[in-house]
Amino acid sequence: MTLPQRLLGTNGPVVGAIGYGAMGFARPYGQSENDIADGADELLNRALDLGVTLIDTADGYGPSEAIIGKAVAGRRDKVVLATKFGIVRAITPEGPPVVNGRPEYVRESIERSLTRLGTDHVDLYYQHRVDPGVPIEETVGAMAELVAEGKVRHLGLSEASADTVRRAHAVHPIAAVETEWSLWSRDVEHEVVPACRELGIGLVPYSPLGRGMLTGKIRSRDDLPENDYRRGMPRFSEEFFDVNLRAVDVVRGIAAAHGAQPGQVALAWLLAKAPDVVPIPGTLRIERLEENAGAAELALSTEEIARLDASSAVGERESEMGHNWIAGTTPAR
Repeated sequence: MTLPQRLLGTNGPVVGAIGYGAMGFARPYGQSENDIADGADELLNRALDLGVTLIDTADGYGPSEAIIGKAVAGRRDKVVLATKFGIVRAITPEGPPVVNGRPEYVRESIERSLTRLGTDHVDLYYQHRVDPGVPIEETVGAMAELVAEGKVRHLGLSEASADTVRRAHAVHPIAAVETEWSLWSRDVEHEVVPACRELGIGLVPYSPLGRGMLTGKIRSRDDLPENDYRRGMPRFSEEFFDVNLRAVDVVRGIAAAHGAQPGQVALAWLLAKAPDVVPIPGTLRIERLEENAGAAELALSTEEIARLDASSAVGERESEMGHNWIAGTTPAR
C-alpha cells in the first residue's frame, strides 16, 4: 500500500496521511536500549516505503535526531523531516520544565539539530513549548530568519494556545500546530482547532492512540512496565483506569465490526476530522507501523463517528507540568 497524501495547512508541506512520531526513541514507556538500537533503520525505511513521509522528532528526544539522520541518510528527498526546539529541561523530581524561546537560542538549536540529523535543512521546525518569558513574536521572528536562510522550510508550534497561534501566524505563516489530540484528549477542539481552521493551519496530533490505551492492548495497569511514564499519568491511575477502559470498549466494538484493529479506528476518527489532520503515532515495531498506516483505508460511518465523538476519558491528560506545558501563552510584545 501507499498512503494518500495530505497538504498541511494552506501552504505547508505535502505528507502521507499518517506520520511517524519518534518520541519512542527516548524510551519514555520503559523500552530497553535494545528496542531502540536494533532495527531503527529498517523501521524508518519501511515507513518511507509505506508513504509515511512525515517523520517527527525533537532535540529533547534523547538520541532520536541522530538515529533518524542515520536511517534516512540515503533517502533524504523522500522525508518531510520535522523537529522541535525549546525544552531545555523536561519535568524532573527537582522541578518544572525549563523552556527557552529566546532568538539566540533558536539559532543555536537549529545548528545542533542539523548536525545531528545530518542535513542542511529541516522541512518543519516547531517551537516545542512556548516560553512564558519571551513574546511569541520574537521567537517566531527568529524562526522566520531561518526560513529566509534556507535552513528551515516551514514553521510550526506545539501545544500553543489559540491566541498564541494567531500572534505567531501574523509574524510568519504557521504551517502546522502539533498538539495532543485523540478520542481521549479533546480539549483542543474548543479553541485551538477552530483557530487553525480559521487561519489555514494544519494539525498534527501526537499521542493519537491515547498513549497506547486506544489500541485495546492495555487491559490492566499491570500491563505497564514498572518504569513506564504512564503509571504516573492521571488517566492511567488506579482511580480512573477501569472507567477509561470502558470507553476503549466502544472503540473495540467498532473495530470488530470492520475487521480492523482498535488503533486503526482511533486514527481513522482523526483523519475524518479535516483533510489537513495528520496524526503521528509512534511505535518501535514494524507490524504496528503497518497497522497504523492501514488506518488511512478505513472509512467510518457518520453513526460510528457520532458514537466515538460521544466517548470520553476521565482525569487530566497530563500531570501538573508547569506553566505553558499545555495551551501555552506568552507576554505581550
